[in-house]
Amino acid sequence: MVTSTGGLTERRVRLAHGDEVDPAWNARRPELAFAVNAVSLLMPYAEPYFVRAVRGVAHDLDEPLRSTAVAFCAQEARHHGEHRRFNDRLTVDRPGLVRVEGWARRSYGWLDRTRSTRFSLAFAAASETIAFSIARWADRHDRVLFDGVEPSTAALFRWHLAEEVEHKSVAHDVYEAVDGSRLRYALAAFTTLSLLAWFTVLAVLAQLWGSRWRWSPLPWLRLVPWAVSIGFVTVPNLVVASFPGHHPRDFTDPPGLVTWLRYFDPATGTVPLLEGDLPDR
Repeated sequence: MVTSTGGLTERRVRLAHGDEVDPAWNARRPELAFAVNAVSLLMPYAEPYFVRAVRGVAHDLDEPLRSTAVAFCAQEARHHGEHRRFNDRLTVDRPGLVRVEGWARRSYGWLDRTRSTRFSLAFAAASETIAFSIARWADRHDRVLFDGVEPSTAALFRWHLAEEVEHKSVAHDVYEAVDGSRLRYALAAFTTLSLLAWFTVLAVLAQLWGSRWRWSPLPWLRLVPWAVSIGFVTVPNLVVASFPGHHPRDFTDPPGLVTWLRYFDPATGTVPLLEGDLPDR
């Protein structure tokens, strides 16, 4: 089912994951699957944190931003709900990932309990800049990431990233309406990027160590250039976003994900087009 509110579309997605998810769902590039899984582990804790911050001030916002903020929260709630279902299958009999997930839950829970509303909104805005940056990187590497991958797994991450592009401005606009301090934004950006990097490293190590690639140097070595290439997209965007006068609409949307979302059918979790009909990344 699809509904539209405040210029955003709520797609009621429920993907058909199996009883257990193989962490190395990308057989050709298992280290990329491990990195994507690591980010997925954080979603049920990071996204509710900044959704609560946005929802907490929504009633004070003027229209149309109020309705857009409510729609943003609905989209994000769908995201972390689907990631919760995916993660439950991913962590079956994998104590290393469960341990990392527990640390993430406590870390984001501590932020939620102790940080001010203004910092939390800055955290949300910076997190959305990171998510948009990852979406741009993923769009350029779509075939490496998802060719030959089980359809529901590929759909989960494509759908999530495509909606991050769709609502890229909302958390920024809410933060600007409530506070807008560039110094606070920069501090929050450093915090959210550090947490993302730290937990991604921990979860990737846990997955590599528990896999048949634990003694193979190739996946370990390939992780470094992948990490650098993502950093070259994400860090400059965060720096630019920390300056006065920046707005997320200044960023160019990734065309592949935008087109994919246009044809995505939430009821089936599929795109009713042949892969070859979609634009080349």
